[in-house]
Amino acid sequence: MRIPKLLQATLVIAGVYVVFRLIFDVLLDHLIPASLLTMYMFFVVAGVFMVFTFTEEGAAELVAPIKALVEDPSKRLIRNIVFVLVPMAAGYGAYSQALPGLEAPVELRSIHPAPPSTAMIFGKRVDLLSLENPYRKLESGDPDQFAELVAAGGAVYIKNCQYCHGDKLDGQGPYAQGLNPLPLNFQDIGTIAQLQESYLFWRISTGGPGLPDEATPWNSSMPVWQNFLTEDEIWKVILYLYDYTGHRPRSWEAH
Repeated sequence: MRIPKLLQATLVIAGVYVVFRLIFDVLLDHLIPASLLTMYMFFVVAGVFMVFTFTEEGAAELVAPIKALVEDPSKRLIRNIVFVLVPMAAGYGAYSQALPGLEAPVELRSIHPAPPSTAMIFGKRVDLLSLENPYRKLESGDPDQFAELVAAGGAVYIKNCQYCHGDKLDGQGPYAQGLNPLPLNFQDIGTIAQLQESYLFWRISTGGPGLPDEATPWNSSMPVWQNFLTEDEIWKVILYLYDYTGHRPRSWEAH
């Protein structure tokens, strides 16, 4: 029994696909990236159809089943079924590709990416290596004024930040579960206790869009707060974060 050319072409393409997967997944024990496999298969499909349509007779034989399906009145039922299933399959494929994945990304993501040495914040170039909280000195110099600044920072935090980071600064705000990655838990010793105040100023001011590539593929959802808060308000919020959690900011001298 002679195999139709269209079926031959389909079997060749399927066979090449299986060989690719066997070579990479089994023999090499290394998953082939989907984009690379798609590129390979594009050239395979193009090459197979070039070979099978090299002559006019071959091209006519290849399309004969398709032509018969479209033109032969006796194949009306099969034609209707195919014309329904093919668009549905294509639509499902497009729909599934458009859906965002809920799985954690395979790539390693840096939770605390290294900040740049300088950054444009509030319209000026800031040296983050030497930047200090202008109000930190009042902690020992004027405790009463420092307490007022902390309270002011708390008011700014409750108004703007607690929706994600929580009223207890534990990352359990009412919006937290709708975000991925989750907001930071400032109570955790592994968060702000390990950071300089200049780092927090940079992260808060520039938000998720200001993160470097190493923080991808899923960036922080934090807004660019320099567009909504003043410089003083951000520094006061930072005072409040450390005061409420009982952590001490790290200093460059400690490294």
